Amino acid sequence: MHSKRRLTRLHTLCLTLAWCVVSAAAWAGGNHTQASYRALEGLPELSQAPRAVVESLDSFLRAQEQTLEALLASQEAWATATVELYPALPDTLAFVANPQRSDEARRQAFLTALRVAPNSKFMLFMEPDTKSSDSAANGNATLGLTDVSSVPPHHGSIHAHKRFVPLKPGELVSPLAVLATATDEPDYGLDTFVWEDSPTGWGKQWGLGTQPFGNPGSAAASQTPFGMGFFFEDRMLYTVAPWAKRSMVQARYYQYSSLSALALRTGHDYWGWRFAGLALHYLQSLTQPYHARLAPGESNAKLLAYNTLARMGLQGPRNTRIRAITNQRLLLDALQTQLLPQSYKALQTQDKDSSYPEWNDRYLRAVVAAQSAALADNAQRTLLETLPPEWVAEALIDLQPQDATMHLLPDLLAQDPTRRARLQSLVNEVM
Repeated sequence: MHSKRRLTRLHTLCLTLAWCVVSAAAWAGGNHTQASYRALEGLPELSQAPRAVVESLDSFLRAQEQTLEALLASQEAWATATVELYPALPDTLAFVANPQRSDEARRQAFLTALRVAPNSKFMLFMEPDTKSSDSAANGNATLGLTDVSSVPPHHGSIHAHKRFVPLKPGELVSPLAVLATATDEPDYGLDTFVWEDSPTGWGKQWGLGTQPFGNPGSAAASQTPFGMGFFFEDRMLYTVAPWAKRSMVQARYYQYSSLSALALRTGHDYWGWRFAGLALHYLQSLTQPYHARLAPGESNAKLLAYNTLARMGLQGPRNTRIRAITNQRLLLDALQTQLLPQSYKALQTQDKDSSYPEWNDRYLRAVVAAQSAALADNAQRTLLETLPPEWVAEALIDLQPQDATMHLLPDLLAQDPTRRARLQSLVNEVM
């Protein structure tokens, strides 16, 4: 009986963490595109590849409709066999070739089979490299976030003030630019409100079930099960919070990576590189330690103690801990943005590449998420030892993304070179 009460208390706290901490994480979000430019610019597969001919999504779908029917069926079979607790696609939503239908109907059938938000824009655009001296590209950046995203920018979002270059079918564009731009694109609404309890009609029909964690009423939080994977938690946590096992990150990566392979194999290079960038977004998301662990540095005993006090009417310690974890998560994302220019060398370092195993279907979980989860406790310890306790330990301040990114961190980093060096080392390791 006593053990059952403990499990119930841990279950309650885990649900609270899922609602507050995970939802807040969706607000932060790093700049995938600029980091991708630096990490990938030296790869001969990109630097030596011919410029790609820009092509609309409708054109690609029209040309490959028959092949796509077989590919999407194979994706579903792979996910069913590989992804734990994968929610099967209803048979009625499977992609079936039909050359007679309109481009719009074909596109909607494709997005439905992928279970990607049907209002996703898939505009033809490019985000310029901020380190590039190409003044023409920067001068032509006439599009704003609302032109390429189906969801409005959140207050303090790193994407809110971005500018993009519009592209036209037939133009030639750098494969690196296509791929790097696409690594941010899932944050532009592709994974928004696709769950059974989402405030949309399509989510109720797609068979993904209820949103496993995060606030289902928040557009940003509804994306989090596609960018997080808590694969290495304590067994007791899974007992009281089985939803923590549910993640769509592996399935999304496989969908886009296999689409990329098809497009490159059939001469649709623009979509080959763009789908590759979309896939890479999900791999990159798992490298953030707070995307691979629910509460880094916190033992089950501590979590139980906080919840026991809350049940006795002393909710302060539990609320403080939740705020602290939320702040830590926001600050690590903000640090990656602030210290990105100094992390370029780390992004391009390949001295550890030979230590990684060969790629396989479980690589995201077995290698990427495992490495990220292993780094989580050290990341939390570094944040606790270098940042003000009122931010990360006592959590006297309830940080908001715009504060952490735009106002507080730059001043702090400028004041203390030693502190900055430790945080830079952490960011380099994460990168």
